[in-house]
Amino acid sequence: MKETNSTQPNNPLHGIKLVTILEELTEKYSWEDLAGQVNINCFKSNPSIKSSLKFLRRTPWAREKVEQLYLQSFKK
Repeated sequence: MKETNSTQPNNPLHGIKLVTILEELTEKYSWEDLAGQVNINCFKSNPSIKSSLKFLRRTPWAREKVEQLYLQSFKK
């Protein structure tokens, strides 16, 4: 990972997959907590990693909010 970080030193998410972000967030928070912090239906209605990945890959604004929550939660 050190090698990839040197190519994008200002991107703290470089090299971290979206699936990893979701897995770590769901370990730390419940789906209900996630829905409260990021108001998107994929966290509210029958939430799953698979459905959330599909939605977040198609919806840049929602992905950005989830990435920001991840950074606030884990990158202090």
